[in-house]
Amino acid sequence: MNRSIKRTLDQGLARDIGLVCAADGLVGVSFGAIAVGLGLPLWLPVLLSVVVFAGASQFIFVGIVGAGGNPVAAVAAGLLVNARHLPFGFVVGDVVGAGLPRRLAGSHLMVDETVAFTLAQDGPGRRRAAYWACGLGLFACWNLGVVAGAFGGRAMGDPDTFGLDAAFPAVLLALLLPSLDNTATRRAASAGAAIALAATPFLPAGLPVLLALAGVAVGLPRRRPAAAATGVPDPSAADPGVADPPTAAPAGHPTDRTSP
Repeated sequence: MNRSIKRTLDQGLARDIGLVCAADGLVGVSFGAIAVGLGLPLWLPVLLSVVVFAGASQFIFVGIVGAGGNPVAAVAAGLLVNARHLPFGFVVGDVVGAGLPRRLAGSHLMVDETVAFTLAQDGPGRRRAAYWACGLGLFACWNLGVVAGAFGGRAMGDPDTFGLDAAFPAVLLALLLPSLDNTATRRAASAGAAIALAATPFLPAGLPVLLALAGVAVGLPRRRPAAAATGVPDPSAADPGVADPPTAAPAGHPTDRTSP
């Protein structure tokens, strides 16, 4: 498979994948440092990165547990974030290959970047090469970054001293911003944020994040009126493009202003 990938990838695609892998490695460094700085054992972020390999879910889990939240709520929040992988599987299932080992490995490497690079390619060969090259590269760079960050976080002590405490919400915000591309999504995100902020002083850590899912209801498409849905015009609605019909003049008054 490695030879096939090398033969199929061109220089431009390999460069783009390399840049994304390097950027993800830096994010992995911040994740490892933040996790250890929150008081979690060094092995936990490393194990999460190998077994889960999903940056957003890992950040959410560590943030909730590090704040003293319930681990069950942290797992539930991570699973909800990763629910987007279900449609991903239908879209890129053909490039993973046949056989249980390949499908298990390919499913584990299925992240946003691998899917994006795969869908941008033409032809099954290039799609397959982009998927595996990006997935394997990201897995290696992410885990190396997490290990480096975990050891660095232990050495530096309090992450607040270096401002790393702000990296967690900043990374989540960076992951969220590309999705706010339409009014319905922005409306749902705003409602969810308001719900989470209102519930935070009263509920344990982790539960406000789950309650924020109620904001999705605000972003659901609204039902159109029956006339609009069926295509039958409403006779009571005025048409701005048609002039109003003339009204009859009162008795004794001419309708033509030029008449004597």
